[in-house]
Amino acid sequence: MRAVWFIMKRELHAQFNSMVAYIVVILFLLITGGMFFLDFFEGTQELSLRRFFGDAPFFLAFFAPAMTMGLFAEEKRAGTLELLMTMPVREHQIVLGKFLGAVALLGVVLLFTLPYPLTLYYLGDLDWGPVIGGYVGLVLLGAGYMAVGLMVSTWTQDQIVAILVSFFLCFGLFILDRLMGPQAGTTASVLEYLSANYHFTNIARGVIDVRDVVYYLSVIVVCLTAARTALAARRW
Repeated sequence: MRAVWFIMKRELHAQFNSMVAYIVVILFLLITGGMFFLDFFEGTQELSLRRFFGDAPFFLAFFAPAMTMGLFAEEKRAGTLELLMTMPVREHQIVLGKFLGAVALLGVVLLFTLPYPLTLYYLGDLDWGPVIGGYVGLVLLGAGYMAVGLMVSTWTQDQIVAILVSFFLCFGLFILDRLMGPQAGTTASVLEYLSANYHFTNIARGVIDVRDVVYYLSVIVVCLTAARTALAARRW
């Protein structure tokens, strides 16, 4: 675990010294904050974060690829990945450390959105069940998107290619449940289960189902395993 912790701290240090990270984080907070306060000043009588949790998953599909595009692609371009792999660390430790660093950054970003529910709490009787569920859902969804972005970053040294492919995959997971419309059947059920947004919506209602958690953990494990395999192939 010491190696994972070291790589995680190294990644966080790199993120907080990157102008790109600050730009992406500020844009995410400005957009989601703008949507929240627009809804707030519309005069609605319902104290909830329904609109925020409805919009945030879509914006995370942009945010996660932007934050993960350089995790490995930039290291390849700069030639520092080979140096990192000569250290006494295994491929899975590198992948896990970088992933945890990306998720930690996501957690910091979500902390900056806590004034939204606190504002509503001081204004009236806020139902905290959906709020807690929504934040748990955002962490799981964001972690899944981060894993996808990290996986793609191991495939290329071009950050533009990494962000485009990552966004395509994340956005695809986001809209899968909407491709079949109101139709029912086996295909519709499969697409619904594979949709990241479908599982997020379930959690955001305030009821955390084990099946939804297992879905996100499965996405993370599959993507991190694929990233580890791609990284190990560089040693062959």
